[in-house]
Amino acid sequence: MSAGSADGQRAASAAWRSALWGLVLPAALILAITTGERQVLGLFVSPLNTATGLGLASISFALAVGQFCWGASQPIFGAVADRYGTGRVLVLGGLMLSAGLLLTPMFPSQFGLIVTMGFLAAAGAGAGSFSIAMGASMQRLPVERRSMASGIINAGGSLGQFIFAPLAQALIAGLGWVKALWALGVIALLTLPLAWPLRRRSTAAAVSGSAPGAGIGLKEQLRIAFKDRSYWCLHAGFFTCGFHIAFLVTHLPQEIGLCGLPATLSATVLGLVGLANVAGSLGAGALGSRYRMKHLLFWMYLSRAVIVLAYLAAPKTPMTFYIMAIALGLTWLATVPPTAGLVAKLFGTQYLSTLFGLTLFSHQTGGFFGAWLGGLAIQYSGGYTWMFILDAVLAVMAAVVNLPIREASPRTAMITKAA
Repeated sequence: MSAGSADGQRAASAAWRSALWGLVLPAALILAITTGERQVLGLFVSPLNTATGLGLASISFALAVGQFCWGASQPIFGAVADRYGTGRVLVLGGLMLSAGLLLTPMFPSQFGLIVTMGFLAAAGAGAGSFSIAMGASMQRLPVERRSMASGIINAGGSLGQFIFAPLAQALIAGLGWVKALWALGVIALLTLPLAWPLRRRSTAAAVSGSAPGAGIGLKEQLRIAFKDRSYWCLHAGFFTCGFHIAFLVTHLPQEIGLCGLPATLSATVLGLVGLANVAGSLGAGALGSRYRMKHLLFWMYLSRAVIVLAYLAAPKTPMTFYIMAIALGLTWLATVPPTAGLVAKLFGTQYLSTLFGLTLFSHQTGGFFGAWLGGLAIQYSGGYTWMFILDAVLAVMAAVVNLPIREASPRTAMITKAA
């Protein structure tokens, strides 16, 4: 190895360490708070129903609206971040998330829940979510570091779920659901100082070089993306991912209660899902630089169908829920790094926050139906069996729809770059 090559490697390693501590980890911590708090709201459904008498279907609908708003807000905030920078978007999001959680107990009606949980908190979490955090980071990193960086950032969201699930349950048990929501609202304000390292506007063209989409306007980039079949395949698969996750985070605590098991098990199960997904996210980030990302998505979606069907056939014991939580957790939000990576591969990173935000909108459109239909299922059938079957069918369809996506293998891309 020549001296110049060794110096280049040392410089690249130092640049990566600087980006890791000054960019990637702050983004991961923001995602830990916004995702962690959003993913545990299902724990509040039962105490909210007991206190207000609104009914599970009404509360589920408010949370379903939140799923939709979380997704709808991301391409909007993504476009603002792509144009004006990420810092202001993250600060606004932190304030909205905090306000939504703090105001929820003051408006205990379905309309009040729709405004506070369904709009304010959800949109605030969306402003500090995957498309914003990953877009800001991947725009400033070389191609070979993006997959790992997105895996680390995504793992932050999963770690947040692992932390906030038992924390929220303990707060509900010790302080009541009102003060528990207030505590989460105050914690949401921690995202404000974390936004500081991400405040600068990215210069994607400088990093991406000749990447697809460099140097064109947002309107033209959207026109190109909307005509691309691969982009719509990503949307279709991600729709199912949203259906699956929203259904489970909203209704798994009720499913556990129907099985005659204690409420504390719900927090443990959601925490295990988050912990397992830390490993899943890091693994997806590492594998994305070695294998085709569409193949990773195929196997992750297919595994969900197998796990859900195995759960239906298994005895409903705590051990069954522990095993299901770990198995599902390995792919839970691990679909995010390869999906974001594929968007970057197809269109570059200049408008990644917007384009990936739109796929997350599809994700949360599925999330709306997962949360809402779960509420209707429990109201009219008294259980969730048909929802689990539908979830498994959609997972198989999501696996298949990812296969036609056009994607060169990482090895081919490296050879092309070297040439």
